[in-house]
Amino acid sequence: MISDINQKNRNNILWQNFYINKIKREKLNNHRSALLWFTGLSGSGKSTIANALEKRLYFMNIHTYILDGDNIRSGLCSDLSFVDKDRKENIRRIGEISKLMVDAGLIVLSTFISPHKLEREKIRYMLENNKFIEIFVDTPFNICKKRDVKGLYKKVFNKKIKNFTGVDSIYESPINPEIILNGEQDVLTSVNKIILLLRSMKII
Repeated sequence: MISDINQKNRNNILWQNFYINKIKREKLNNHRSALLWFTGLSGSGKSTIANALEKRLYFMNIHTYILDGDNIRSGLCSDLSFVDKDRKENIRRIGEISKLMVDAGLIVLSTFISPHKLEREKIRYMLENNKFIEIFVDTPFNICKKRDVKGLYKKVFNKKIKNFTGVDSIYESPINPEIILNGEQDVLTSVNKIILLLRSMKII
């Protein structure tokens, strides 16, 4: 019954096109829009690198916005848990938001563990070619655990947290990301590699 109602609702929906579109916004911003999707284990350095990258882009007059896992879960996705079903819904919502922000002409930096390859690929196919840039922050588990910036690993091993990625919940590494960053290298090196990639793709 609910499925039938949802289908009827979709049949009554027509996408509205407006005069100001992504192409005009990109021209106004003087750079192309894109989604930089940072994926990796908790503590891999995703948010740290994205923060440093956004700072660099800001001083280059590039229009950006960071979508961070904890920030999103404090509002839009506060109703979701960390079981696989809710993780997938969390990423689906982020994908839809990211798509809108790319259409707004921004370079979006999304920092999410996003453990499932299929969910990341779904977002890739939501966007036009070269609009989805997967950035794998490849940091060994023992280093992430040692950093434990949020104290999450300690809680996991004290059995205060369940369904934690890399421990009792799966993480599927990207097969062919646009860029792989060594999570043990200094942040500046990672930022420089991303800047070079964006320039080579003529995004900035």
